[in-house]
Amino acid sequence: MSQYAIPAILGFTIWWASTCLIMFLDGLPRRTFPRSMAVATLVLLVALVLLRVSATDTGANDAYLGFTSGVLIWGWLEMSFYMGYITGPRTHRCAHGCKGVSHFLHAIEACLYHEIAVLLAGAIVIALTWREPNQFGTWTFIILWWMHQSARVNVFLGVRNLNAEFLPDHLDHMRGFLTHAPMNLLFPFSITASMLCAVLMTSRALSDPADGFNTAGYTLLTTMMLLAILEHVFLMMPLPALRIWNRLWRWSLVSREVRPNPSHPHPVPVPAQATPGGRP
Repeated sequence: MSQYAIPAILGFTIWWASTCLIMFLDGLPRRTFPRSMAVATLVLLVALVLLRVSATDTGANDAYLGFTSGVLIWGWLEMSFYMGYITGPRTHRCAHGCKGVSHFLHAIEACLYHEIAVLLAGAIVIALTWREPNQFGTWTFIILWWMHQSARVNVFLGVRNLNAEFLPDHLDHMRGFLTHAPMNLLFPFSITASMLCAVLMTSRALSDPADGFNTAGYTLLTTMMLLAILEHVFLMMPLPALRIWNRLWRWSLVSREVRPNPSHPHPVPVPAQATPGGRP
């Protein structure tokens, strides 16, 4: 049983700790951002090296290294976005009444550079692991991209619980692209697709318990996918249940003083959607 419990616990811990650290650093004064970003860039370079080194071997430790590298690479992308370094050309809210295709294009414009950076980073990750036996780092990156993209589109289309209070003040214009709604048409498909992937990964993890490499790697991927499903579920959960989830993240907000935004005097408390995973 430990061959499943250990990677599951480590996978959750790495995901949670990295998400909280990014939110904490995002909440510090902006004068600290260059130093934080410089350290994160050094971590990124180390992660790329570890990704390449671990890709050539198939030991259990290589599965952990690949997974951790994927999370760290994604963490750099998220930090660069939430600190305002790589966002998009649009830095202001839409005019009142803007909706439909125009509003969607404005949302893309607001995060266009970030999405391009994600594609470039994904190409680098794939190139570093191309035709190598250990693909867990690449699959970790892909799952995190899926969490991010699915959550972002769902939040745009409309969810019960938004992410307003977790956005830093310098990204206030992003709040204009968050939509409060009891449900949207994409949400059931997002959950279904994620659950199918989780089932497939679970079956691979259980197929040969003696294979430490695949057991650890697929358990890590399953854990990440289950977290993606949980995050999506909490986008639609009633507030009493949501408050329990939010306790996981509260300490990461001590670096900022959360004030109601003038245009949103009553922000809805929400979970940290993505994290390195899928924040909007």
